[in-house]
Amino acid sequence: MITPTGLRPNRLPFLEELYESLLAQEDVTWEWIVAPNGPQADPGLLPPAIVKDPRVSVVVRPGPGPAPARNTALNYVRAPRVAFADDDDRLPPSSLAIRNEHAITTGLHWVAGRSADWHAESGSLTTWMCPTPVGRHEAGDVWTFWPDPMASKPPMGHCMLLTDTRLARAVGHGGLHKGEDYKFALGVCGRSAGLMLSDVVYHRRVHDQ
Repeated sequence: MITPTGLRPNRLPFLEELYESLLAQEDVTWEWIVAPNGPQADPGLLPPAIVKDPRVSVVVRPGPGPAPARNTALNYVRAPRVAFADDDDRLPPSSLAIRNEHAITTGLHWVAGRSADWHAESGSLTTWMCPTPVGRHEAGDVWTFWPDPMASKPPMGHCMLLTDTRLARAVGHGGLHKGEDYKFALGVCGRSAGLMLSDVVYHRRVHDQ
């Protein structure tokens, strides 16, 4: 898994919560590449428990923006499949395993699950019923579920995907500060068949930032 981060002090507790959700992953082995980026992203700010974990690698990308940080980190992935998570979100316990198992059994190059908006203070979750329906989708099909790019979210978010590492490297994240994740998600789904699951695999924190 790859996480770009600006290491802003007020978000470091969120990063620790993401790490705790990785520790709680069931029935899967994982590696985590943390990619500090931006002028204030001092790797010395990383919580000691994260740095000391042998499953964690820190790949510093001084230039600004999460897209270059994600793309640089992809060069260091050793696993056959890769997922992305933002530094203020978390994964439910079966997130990686359920997508990985389906990728293995189907031989497909991407598997996605649903994302839920997570209100951390109340603990409530609201599942986003994204436009992409559950089931297998051939290359290019996901684009067709985006009726109006100017008025709606894309048909799938990039953090919902577990992607073949070679495909992820071929597609990459766009260089823009906004929309670079849409480019990745639609690029992956446009180049290869995949599977959309009904299971929630990602918790997107809802907060002012």
